[in-house]
Amino acid sequence: MEKKTIDSDAKNWVLLCHLASFAGAFGMPVGNVIGPLVVWLIKKDESEQIDYHGKESVNFQISITIYMLISIALCFLFVGFALVPIVLMFGTVVTIIATVKANEGERYRYPLSIRFLR
Repeated sequence: MEKKTIDSDAKNWVLLCHLASFAGAFGMPVGNVIGPLVVWLIKKDESEQIDYHGKESVNFQISITIYMLISIALCFLFVGFALVPIVLMFGTVVTIIATVKANEGERYRYPLSIRFLR
């Protein structure tokens, strides 16, 4: 991936775009989507990097929410009981990887992410 230099203020907002997705872990319903969405909407015009990382994070979090809803629905067929923890772990690990890559100045593309925002 491509590395770009980024000032420290923008870098903090880029990191927050990814880390805000953990708001859902603290009891905020759909916080994994709302957190990055709020950061992106407020700061997207200030930096191309914030715009890129914000869109990536929001797209992935919407995608992972859809995958989780499908997994929960599949619990009625007993397949979902295995899928729910897999989706949770995948979402957590990939978000951490994206945060680390963003901290290194790289543009990270989340895997299995549906591109709602372009």
